[in-house]
Amino acid sequence: MDRNKITGLVLALMLAGGLLAGCGKNRSESPAMDEAVQVPQMPEASAASPDSGGGAAQPDLGVLLAYEHQVRIRMPGERIAAQATAVQSACNSGKFGACAVLGMSQSGGDDPSATLQVRIVPQGVDKLIALAGQGQEIAERGIQAEDLATAVRDNGMRQDRLRKEHARLLEFQDRKDLKIADVMTLSSRIAEIESQLQAAEQEAAQQQRRISTQLVTLSFQTTRAQENTSEVGEAFKDVGGIVTGTIAFLIRAFAALLPVALVLTVLVVVIRRIRRARRKG
Repeated sequence: MDRNKITGLVLALMLAGGLLAGCGKNRSESPAMDEAVQVPQMPEASAASPDSGGGAAQPDLGVLLAYEHQVRIRMPGERIAAQATAVQSACNSGKFGACAVLGMSQSGGDDPSATLQVRIVPQGVDKLIALAGQGQEIAERGIQAEDLATAVRDNGMRQDRLRKEHARLLEFQDRKDLKIADVMTLSSRIAEIESQLQAAEQEAAQQQRRISTQLVTLSFQTTRAQENTSEVGEAFKDVGGIVTGTIAFLIRAFAALLPVALVLTVLVVVIRRIRRARRKG
């Protein structure tokens, strides 16, 4: 009977230990599972990274650039005048924005050409060049820029200095205890400063005009085939001039040597007669 009690007690203890172990295992696994379920997802990477440049702020270089464009266009010679006139009209009418024609020249003959120089707002540069080279060969295009940042800064500082000096001199001029000589000196200096200030303001306006607009020079020339044909034609035309020039040179040379030849002939005749006379004697 005692053995049965002991055996039952052992079995009960083993069962209780197994139940406690199972409960501990479930408790240890449950937090891990919950943690795995509740882990938040990482946010996706931005599509526009700084390296890609999308939406990134561009660094300020502190430059103020004045652009100049040089474009050379080749086309049939008979179309040059009309194309240059069309571009000039588009500029004068403001078709692509504010534009001013600064100069235009044309030449005809066997090798016609035209040159057009305009100043136009940046938005109209490419459109004007496209009109000039519409359906034609753009043989050459170059762009150069001049940084006017230093010049603009120096000019602004000079204007500020002149304005301050001008204001101080005006204050002195209002004083009642000045002598006539001092008043005349101040008036002369004020006039000089006003002249310098006006020149600085004009220079600033010119700088701003160069920055806000761009200079475009369009050169219209004939095609290479027409250019070569024109050179051959000019060579044939030069043949007559070369022959005429050679003949003229020979005539001048003959005219220059003729007196010398006559003198030599007379001397030879005289010498021969003298020799004959001596032989007879």
